[in-house]
Amino acid sequence: MTLVQQLAAFAVAARDHGVPDAIDLDVRRRILDIVGLALAAPTVSEGTDIAPGDAVLKLARQWAGAAEAYVLGTDIALPAPSAALVNGTNAHALDFDDTHLPSVLHPSASVVPAALAVGQATGATAEAVRRAVAVGNEITNRLGMGSYDPSIGNSVFFEHGLHATSICGTLGAAAAASLLYGLDADGVAHAVGIAASMGAGVIEANRTGGSVKRIHCGWAAHSGVVAAQMAAAGVTGPPTVLEGRFGFYEALSRGFLAPDAVVGDLGDRWELVRTFYKPYPSNHFTHAGIDAVLAMRREDGLDPHDVLAIELGVAAPTLRTIAEPRDEKIRPRTGYHGKFSGPYVVATALMGGGGLGVYLDDFSDEGLHDAERMRLCALVDVVADDECTASFPHQFPAVLRVRTRGGATLERRIRHNRGGPQNPLSADELGLKFTLNATRSISAATAAAWRDEVLAGSLPQFAVNPV
Repeated sequence: MTLVQQLAAFAVAARDHGVPDAIDLDVRRRILDIVGLALAAPTVSEGTDIAPGDAVLKLARQWAGAAEAYVLGTDIALPAPSAALVNGTNAHALDFDDTHLPSVLHPSASVVPAALAVGQATGATAEAVRRAVAVGNEITNRLGMGSYDPSIGNSVFFEHGLHATSICGTLGAAAAASLLYGLDADGVAHAVGIAASMGAGVIEANRTGGSVKRIHCGWAAHSGVVAAQMAAAGVTGPPTVLEGRFGFYEALSRGFLAPDAVVGDLGDRWELVRTFYKPYPSNHFTHAGIDAVLAMRREDGLDPHDVLAIELGVAAPTLRTIAEPRDEKIRPRTGYHGKFSGPYVVATALMGGGGLGVYLDDFSDEGLHDAERMRLCALVDVVADDECTASFPHQFPAVLRVRTRGGATLERRIRHNRGGPQNPLSADELGLKFTLNATRSISAATAAAWRDEVLAGSLPQFAVNPV
């Protein structure tokens, strides 16, 4: 069997026979997390720029079509691909969605919106939707792992500016959608093979701005649903789409492929459980720096007004995302752009304090006009640290050194990111994150009901067929 045929066989087996209880519980939490993010995104101001979610919703409503699935938090019903596009865009727009390591991609923001949309369109059960999400996330993660090269300590996709999230998420979303459309193993393989011609995304926006990166998960969800529909209609994909001479990895990973990472122990070893929940709404490379700042504030009583100099040590490969070009990073153009700046995130953590330590309101555009925050931002020097580099990308560690006006030098080294397997968020923390996000759009009572229903294994009003 080719690689895509093995993935398809795994997918159908999981749909027909179920997934381990621990995986099912984790999927419930991931659905809840994504729903909360999709509800919060439309409430976050973009200043004078139109929010990407608003832009794609406007387009999707112009496209029109059958009322198959809801835009989360609204009574607007769209065709399944269009609903997946809007909800996936909103799920990723805040950079608050989960991250798998060491593939460094966000699986759930593409897969969950695709599965919810097709689940509504087909009248699928909650259990069927959860199994599809489990499969889609697992395939997304494993495809990302296929491009992880230990010799360079990074994903080859990222080394060359490609966004593994959107590239692999398109295929994972196609797998999830094809299961809910009732395709057999051959049909699932065709859907994934078709999706390989649709996945795309470059990450230059992480460095110098632009809102396009925020639609990557929405487009992956949309494309995955369309690929599954095409397979159901009779379009076929190549059986060697992944490992072939002109296949996915040859074209997008410069020929690098770790096949065992894609299919080894498939169904027994779940990469899904290595996916980190995000406690903070910023680029994941910045999170250990936030953890360090919060520890200094909590345990050392650090006062931001006493700070004279800051050094943030991180893994060398992350410098190009959160430290370069320096002029862009110490003077972000927008609050969102600041989420990809090591200096700005450290300054924000020193000044902020919402949510689980840093929250959405801490990244408003108004913060760019806060003189003290921008003073702190300019004090931050982001450098490569050998110990951090050695554990990247299995962790995104950091060491923070702060010199104060009194002559003290404080240091904190964070080796395990908060939200990952070694330092997980509690059920209460995950619940708080959902509640804070969801209640920006819906009432506290509705949010509580949705939370309880999803965690109990059902799908509430947002996932009921609107027809």
